[in-house]
Amino acid sequence: MIYLKPSNSVYTIERIISALSYLTAGMAGFIWLIIAAIFKKSIRSFLMYHIMQSIFISIAYYIFIELYKLIYIAFAKIPIINSLLFLLNSMLMSPIPFLFGLSLLQAITTTVIIYLVLTSFMGLYSYIPWISNIIKTNTGNR
Repeated sequence: MIYLKPSNSVYTIERIISALSYLTAGMAGFIWLIIAAIFKKSIRSFLMYHIMQSIFISIAYYIFIELYKLIYIAFAKIPIINSLLFLLNSMLMSPIPFLFGLSLLQAITTTVIIYLVLTSFMGLYSYIPWISNIIKTNTGNR
């Protein structure tokens, strides 16, 4: 069973920076890392975990979208596959009325971002399968 691990004594500024890092696709956290490097300050494990996770998720999402576009362009020339790709694209990218006008992909990403912002603001180590395991290993939070 997966559970959210609470952090020990997290400062309010760490919660705010970690939540902003998810909302800005990692930019707030990246700027915080630069500021910490300039002033030669260490970053605690809670904040480092969330900054690195937000940057990793942003890069992974960008790569996923670019690969999706590349595959769509490459297979759009084939007649039968073109119809299937059009159907898939209309399911993922077209607005759905009961989801407040969001597409399915937008609804999923918005839900994940809200989850990450809320858990980081509550002082918890949020968990996303596979991604969080990579971040824990690389930041030393085992």
